[in-house]
Amino acid sequence: MFRQLLGLRLLSRRTITSSARRQADNGVKEKQKLFQEDNGLPIHLKGGVKDALIYRFTMALTVFGSGYVVYELFTAAMPKKA
Repeated sequence: MFRQLLGLRLLSRRTITSSARRQADNGVKEKQKLFQEDNGLPIHLKGGVKDALIYRFTMALTVFGSGYVVYELFTAAMPKKA
């Protein structure tokens, strides 16, 4: 049992130390240039197509949700006649 724990400890130590060797690219400067340029777009759409899709989906969900709330309020206010 002790041998298995020792082996597990060595394996975990190897994976942690080997994963730290990869370095990620620092893209902060490029993002700063992208968001600070004056191209007439609002800040929430400057990220590109992905941001535009997320924005449109959020707006559609908001409109649908608001309509559904109004429908449910109207249904609750006007009970069905039996």
